[in-house]
Amino acid sequence: MPEALWTAEEIAAATGGQVAGDFAANGVSIDSRTVEPGDLFVALAGVRDGHEFVAQTAAKGAAGALVSQAVETPAVVVADTFAALEALGVAARERAPQARRGAVTGSVGKTSVTRAVEAGLRRAGKAHASVKSYNNHIGVPLTLARMPRDTERAVFEVGMNHADEITPLSKFIRPHAVAITTVGPVHLENFADGEIGVARAKAEIFDGLEPGGVAVLNADNQWFDLLKAEAETAGAVVRSFGRDGTSARLVDFVVEGAGATVVAELDGQAASFPIRQTGVHWGPNSLCVLLMLEALGVDRATALAALADFAPIEGRGAEQEIAIDGGAFTLVDESYNANPVSMQAALATLGARKVAGRRIVALTDMLELGPDSPRFHAELADAIEKAGIDLVFCAGPLMMSLWNALPQERRGGYADAAPALAQQIVAAMQPGDVVMVKGSNGSRAGAVAAALSALGRREQV
Repeated sequence: MPEALWTAEEIAAATGGQVAGDFAANGVSIDSRTVEPGDLFVALAGVRDGHEFVAQTAAKGAAGALVSQAVETPAVVVADTFAALEALGVAARERAPQARRGAVTGSVGKTSVTRAVEAGLRRAGKAHASVKSYNNHIGVPLTLARMPRDTERAVFEVGMNHADEITPLSKFIRPHAVAITTVGPVHLENFADGEIGVARAKAEIFDGLEPGGVAVLNADNQWFDLLKAEAETAGAVVRSFGRDGTSARLVDFVVEGAGATVVAELDGQAASFPIRQTGVHWGPNSLCVLLMLEALGVDRATALAALADFAPIEGRGAEQEIAIDGGAFTLVDESYNANPVSMQAALATLGARKVAGRRIVALTDMLELGPDSPRFHAELADAIEKAGIDLVFCAGPLMMSLWNALPQERRGGYADAAPALAQQIVAAMQPGDVVMVKGSNGSRAGAVAAALSALGRREQV
């Protein structure tokens, strides 16, 4: 029988709590809606107090709860459940000293790179990783608390909206290797000093780095020198990737059907390998993944095999062929999030693609860009022209700046909000078209992608 992730006594020892009913848990959950049988349910305070749902989670099979007040189910009682979750995460890290830990941050691409690194780690042995985008002050300790004691390697995604948010997360993880995918104009409304403030905030990832750890950095990014200096001050060994990279240099990126070939120099040696990605950003990202896997003790053959099998994830480049009258069109779902850097890359990728019909984009507002937001939106018109986009559909008040900058022949449609735009773009689809949907989560780009995807489901009924 597999060893329990946590016994009640271990939880109490880690958190300073008191056992109120013995139990053993095989998982950790903070969400009563998704709790699984055998989980420890952590009753956090939020919009609703998690204690209101303890009985419900017990009925769904939760083994026990971590609480700060008396309940009628098996539990460990602590003074503060959030502090206890943090303590449980630290205990999980300390009881697995053999585990090599990696952390990934960046303005763009951190989730996809984390998932790709995870794929390589799982091929190499017993691995652990963040799920979804659990990258904040709750998600990181939760991911640590879920780490089995026999883990050999682990990778964590780390995010931020403000300065001083990454430092405590890095110190929780104590990574042996870190990666900053890139730094760009994201969350600018929270940084009075602009993009350099974002770069400094990302550099906080070095604050928890284990002595002699590795920092994997994007040599093509304008903030590389700043980040390299910060990494070296923290005692890191710097490994760089990109067209200007010295450890992993990108020579070429050749799109071939539903994938691409990456041509590179890895520590001065020529290399060429396939990936199941078409986004131009996956040229440097694939090299970032390789360097991270190397730093975490995964051999190159295993790393390349993992990259060759790693498919685009939902909302970040996943594709779908959708049947309509007379044929089909292709939906490229980039709706998970957007900023000027990722938007430029996505447009360039679509422009490099061979299509039978038209290249179409449906774009919703990019959020948290501060006072220069109208300019960032309007400047997309140049990238759209260079990419040879045929039709542009826009939704949201910020995207009006782009709409006004577009020539009449490229204007497909505009709406105040994503749901209304979805109706317009669905009606415009023709066989052979390739349509990419991209925007920020808060501007509901996903609603447009969902409406287009639903066309395919209706065809199957």
